[in-house]
Amino acid sequence: MFNFVITLTVLLLIIFIILYNSLIHKKNQVDNAFSSVDVILQKRSDLIPRLVTLAQMYMQFEQKILIEISRLRSRATSKNLSDNSRVAIEDQISTILNKIIVVVEAYPELKTNGHFMQLQYSLNEVEEQLSAARRFYNSAVTEYNNAVEMFPTNIIASWMKYQSKLQFKANLEARNNINIEINHK
Repeated sequence: MFNFVITLTVLLLIIFIILYNSLIHKKNQVDNAFSSVDVILQKRSDLIPRLVTLAQMYMQFEQKILIEISRLRSRATSKNLSDNSRVAIEDQISTILNKIIVVVEAYPELKTNGHFMQLQYSLNEVEEQLSAARRFYNSAVTEYNNAVEMFPTNIIASWMKYQSKLQFKANLEARNNINIEINHK
């Protein structure tokens, strides 16, 4: 009987350790994926002011869009921002960047400027990298959220105060065609 209790205790301890380590691994995978997204977001954040400045030189750009993207960019780089808030802000920035590209299409002289074309190509490349990094992040978050919500790891996750994380999602505006009115002066 004593051997049975010891064996059962050791077996339960091993199961606990495996589940605990699995949760730690999934949390670290989410953190790693978010760091990858963060690096690419920084590259994009560095490109935005140059793209907007160059675009302003060629057109009467809507002040509202410039103010909004500057405001969101400042919020996104804030140190005391939660990961979930950062995800939401970066999704908004993506939507506004799509609007900028649509507006640029109305200015043929801007589209032929070599420097602008290089910036636009760089931004497109960064957006492609960001898309891939977001897919990786969302995959890691799905695995993590499943572990946090499914039995028996949900018990350990609750004990560790782990909570579900948000995924990057396209907002409703990004799913629809972008319609932007331009006031030519």
